[in-house]
Amino acid sequence: MSGIRISPCLKHARRARGTWRLLSLVLGVGAGACGPSEPEQETRTPSEARGAMASGNGLSTNGLSTNGLSTNGLSTNGLSTNGLSTNGFSDWFNQDPERANELMRYIIRCAAKENQKRKYTNPVTGEKYTWEGGLGLAHNWAQGSPATQQEQEVVSACLAAHANKFGIPVDISVLGRNARGGALAYTAQELSTFSEREACFFGNLFDGTGVFAATDRGFLGADESTARACGLASAPDQTDCLPIIHTGTCQSLCQRATEASIPMGGTLAEKKNPPADGELPYYETCTYNGRAYQPLTTRLQPRDIHRCGDGICQFTERCGSGSSADSCGADCGTCPQ
Repeated sequence: MSGIRISPCLKHARRARGTWRLLSLVLGVGAGACGPSEPEQETRTPSEARGAMASGNGLSTNGLSTNGLSTNGLSTNGLSTNGLSTNGFSDWFNQDPERANELMRYIIRCAAKENQKRKYTNPVTGEKYTWEGGLGLAHNWAQGSPATQQEQEVVSACLAAHANKFGIPVDISVLGRNARGGALAYTAQELSTFSEREACFFGNLFDGTGVFAATDRGFLGADESTARACGLASAPDQTDCLPIIHTGTCQSLCQRATEASIPMGGTLAEKKNPPADGELPYYETCTYNGRAYQPLTTRLQPRDIHRCGDGICQFTERCGSGSSADSCGADCGTCPQ
């Protein structure tokens, strides 16, 4: 669930601001040194691990960079003791410990399982950090192996899904498969609570390709707004969430997972929630510019889509005399003269 705490490279979603330099730093680091890292023992099988979950997010879009993960020592050395205990990691981390801590929080949250932690003692300052796992998307990388292409793609998609141009926390449901093909766990109640389809996220930050988003429902109407505007856009050519590039709709770019695509034997999530219409609530692949990626799919609670006229002046709405989000007289009143 939400509330995962991590120290070194990422701060809590509520404090994620101006992380662009951070992600670019992490991505641009060579072999690194961190001090002792202590991975927890694995206690669950892939199908038992919690996957899709109400995941707090607030990583600033500035925390994403397309030029770093390719040279980051962690991409080849992994997130185990050996990967974190390198001089290069220490050098990178100490350029900006606060921002580095924020980014690492999201990286571990995405890559490691929720019953795992990574601990790090800064060899320069002696300060101790603990980063908690969550989605378990890249188990082998989290255990210290070089990141496979599938791991690169799902971790990149996860970071993009948790990015928020306002740096404000909004719980989301994250759906899809981990790098080993296991479905992230979800329940019928979760799908009901997070009943609004939001977006699909895909790409690769490790090889410099970048990250992309597409809406999984119609674009926001003139009277609608949301803190999650990077996924649920108001127009197909939206450009205010860079470096996340909006590419249109999931339906036009992606193939939805179906009952026929469930791996042999299925998974815990899919056995408990067989698709009534043969379709699962997430996408299997998304293709953009001729390249196929493994995506993640997100959902929102209805309350997180703000509508002009509901009597509440949301921070995404403005005063005015109209009925649109940027001129919502009904909720925010007329603008002072």
